[in-house]
Amino acid sequence: MKRSRIVALALPLLSLALALAACGEKSENVAPVAEPLSLTLDFYPNPDHAGIFLAQKRGYFEEAGLDLSIHTPADPAAPIKLLAAGKTDLAISYEPEVLLARDQGLDVVAVAALVNTPLTSMIWLKKSGIQGVAGLRGKTIATAGIPYQDAYLKTILARAKLAPSDVKAVNVGYGLLPALVGGQAQAMLGGFRNVEGVDLRLRGKDPVVTPVDELGVPTYNELVIVARRQQLEEDPEPIRLFLAALERGTVAATSSPEPTTTKALLEANPDLEPRLTAAEVVATLPLLDPPRDGHPYGYMSPTAWRAFAGWMRDNDLVASLIAPAEALTNAYLPGAIAE
Repeated sequence: MKRSRIVALALPLLSLALALAACGEKSENVAPVAEPLSLTLDFYPNPDHAGIFLAQKRGYFEEAGLDLSIHTPADPAAPIKLLAAGKTDLAISYEPEVLLARDQGLDVVAVAALVNTPLTSMIWLKKSGIQGVAGLRGKTIATAGIPYQDAYLKTILARAKLAPSDVKAVNVGYGLLPALVGGQAQAMLGGFRNVEGVDLRLRGKDPVVTPVDELGVPTYNELVIVARRQQLEEDPEPIRLFLAALERGTVAATSSPEPTTTKALLEANPDLEPRLTAAEVVATLPLLDPPRDGHPYGYMSPTAWRAFAGWMRDNDLVASLIAPAEALTNAYLPGAIAE
């Protein structure tokens, strides 16, 4: 009788122990919950985003513990506004847009350069006979109608001792290529050297492509990753992890055969034309991870930002000189030493 009582008591205890052991074993195999993180691009997926989409395809963001969602804006000026409003965690934008946002009191800050050199270019065709900026006198120049790019044009013309009235600038919005190819304009300002410049070469148009920093505009970071300063102060770790995974994707893109990166982009955006995209990728990859000169991936030069901010102030684009510390930080880059 005593023995049966002991067995009766032991069985429930054994079952409980086995259940607890099973639970413990199961918990070891449960994957950690990934941290949601949203990124809004500056435009539709294109070769400028090669490192992002190769990192996504290879699972680098997942390995960093991030559940990354990527969004495409309807308007390239929208991402930084969405960021400031808390509707996205990160945004891709342009250095001029960051400085304009800071001038407007938006609490955003650039955390990495995606492309650290100007892509925006002055472009004309060799058949036009234009030999240099001075040759634009009396010519029609197609522009995208962006105020700071209108200031680029003013600076470029002044360097060649031309006044804005010496040329006819026409705002064609996104119609830069059709205006130039169709003959409505003899030159265009606003196209990217690695996009419109490549497109024109593939068409056999023999373009002359000159980035604006070779024509008198101070150098700047064309594309940057932007975050809210409040998020950096409260929860910076997801942004550090994102930038580390982005570096992995960028290095993979720049060291892999071109078709690998092109395929990742075409999967992200099936509307891209494969032959053109492949040519743009070849032109873009060297710009995504240039020589670092001892700096970490994504480094932004405070000295260059100060010079460009001064140019924006001198051209009445911002009300006052914006200090680099207000607009950028390199503290969250992979391997960076805290500022």
